[in-house]
Amino acid sequence: MEKEEKIRVLFSEEEIEKRVSELAEEIGRDYAGKDLHLVCILKGAAPFMCELAKKLNNPGVSMDFMAVSSYGSQTQSSGVVKIVKDLDEPLEGKNVLLVEDIIDTGRTLHHLEHLLRERRPASLEICTLLDKPERREVEVDVKYKGFWVPDVFVVGYGIDYAQKYRALNYIGEVIL
Repeated sequence: MEKEEKIRVLFSEEEIEKRVSELAEEIGRDYAGKDLHLVCILKGAAPFMCELAKKLNNPGVSMDFMAVSSYGSQTQSSGVVKIVKDLDEPLEGKNVLLVEDIIDTGRTLHHLEHLLRERRPASLEICTLLDKPERREVEVDVKYKGFWVPDVFVVGYGIDYAQKYRALNYIGEVIL
């Protein structure tokens, strides 16, 4: 993007906070009395996972982080999933919730789900803040979804464009 980008708000800070609380209630019911290991896909999902973890109100919540890349500095996925940082702890026997910022083509999540299942967790579910089903090329089973988004390039609340816009307290569409 050569010229100055414009951002149109899709979801306000208040809307995000409300939806994250609703997701935390649902997840909390499903994992009542159980330990839950959150796996955050960096960097975009970090703000979402941290807010979600605080709202879960479960002393058995643990966290780990994984960094993958399929975008680089482009606005469309390259389709090549590269693991930049792997998990620090084993998953075997744990109830794992894979936390993602946005699901687009589904290729990255499909690859990660297969990789993590090989590590023998007791259970593995997926939670995403944003779902963009119009772009789906590979189906993934996502149990917890925050918002549906149209086929537009979004930024904010951890989601970036070339490392910019992550700190926005809302989610917006980049107008090119």
